[in-house]
Parts: sequence; C-alpha cells; structure tokens
Amino acid sequence: MDFRSSETVVGPHSADLLPDSATMAVKVVIVGGFGVGKTTLVGSVSEIRPLTTEETMTQAGEGVDDLAGIERKTSTTVAMDFGRISISDEMVLYVFGTPGQERFWFLWNGLFEGALGAVVLVDTRRLEVSFEVIGRLEDRGVPFVVAANAFPQSPTYPTEELRAALDLPPEVPIIACDARTRESSRDVLMALMRYLYDLSTQKLTTPPHLTTPPHLTTPETP
Repeated sequence: MDFRSSETVVGPHSADLLPDSATMAVKVVIVGGFGVGKTTLVGSVSEIRPLTTEETMTQAGEGVDDLAGIERKTSTTVAMDFGRISISDEMVLYVFGTPGQERFWFLWNGLFEGALGAVVLVDTRRLEVSFEVIGRLEDRGVPFVVAANAFPQSPTYPTEELRAALDLPPEVPIIACDARTRESSRDVLMALMRYLYDLSTQKLTTPPHLTTPPHLTTPETP
C-alpha cells in the first residue's frame, strides 16, 4: 500500500481547542462495512479538523476488498477517523470512525475501549456488508443505533422492512441520514445519545425482579 507524505504540524488551531466550559466528554464509535460513508460522516459533523487515516487504494487490495457496488472508491481508512462535536456548553462527543475492511477489524478493540455506544452506518444497496458488523456489536454488548446512509440510486425501505432484514430488536432506533450534511449527521448522534439515555433510565427504574431473563423463569405448573 502506498502512503502519502504527512503534512507538517504547526500547532493547534484556535477552533480545535476544547471549550473551557466543557465538563463532560463522551466517546462514541461509527462502524459499518467497507464504503458505507463513515469517514464522510465524521468529517461532516466534526467541529474541528477531523483526523483521518485514509490512504490510496492499490493493487494490494485486489482480491481482498470487496468493491461490488463501490467500484469508484479510490481511498480507504486504514486505522481510524476522529472528530469532535459539542452537544452543549458542558458536553462534547469524541467521534471515532472504524476501518471497514475485515482485515483491519483487529483495531476495533482499542477503538471501542471506553465507548458508550455506536452508530452502525448502512448502505441499503449492500445491506449484507453490515450483518457481521451488527453481530460483533451484539456479541460485545455495545448499544447502538442504525443509520441508513443516502447514496445515489439507493433504494428506500420502510423502517420495519429494514429492521427485519437486519434482524434488529424493536427497541433499536433506525434513522435515515445523509452523511454528507452536518445537520443530518448530528441528528444521528443525537439519536444515539437519546437511546443511551433511555437505556440508562430503564436500568435505574426497572425493579430487579423484572429484569430476569425469560429463559431463567420458572415454568407454570400445568
């Protein structure tokens, strides 16, 4: 893989500095299959200059990376993307984007450390590239929302059809988004924050005896 030379770092820009009023920072992760728009979302929503690790795709990826449906893609994330967005004067989100190719998934362990939740970005033209991503999050017990990114000529499905296709439980939010626009990307992150808040509230208010897994309950006597 060819690597471009790095630009000289001359010091932080004033707009990149964390506001003095910030008292809470939350880490979230953007995940998804190869080419679903993760780098685009991080770049569009970040209020600072996003850190990206995109490199030009070369012949080394031929026969390894599946380019079906994204034949025009010429670069790829090889480590992570990073951005920041202020939710309020006190709270900021640190947003990390993961690499999409399976050969880079070993990096997920470090990126997920300390993360409260995730956004699964999907391309409705290629839903199959999201199946294993969602499975990995479920195995890790990471709460997540699903964002259906808008692409040219991408089909639009009713929410419940998408839920069935992705085999998602009814409580997982599904949001339509355009990762190219800041407003839409911000709405996705806000949906994740509301979902995380709802989950924390349920844990605080649900009596312990109501949280017993169904398969552990005593069957009724005939």
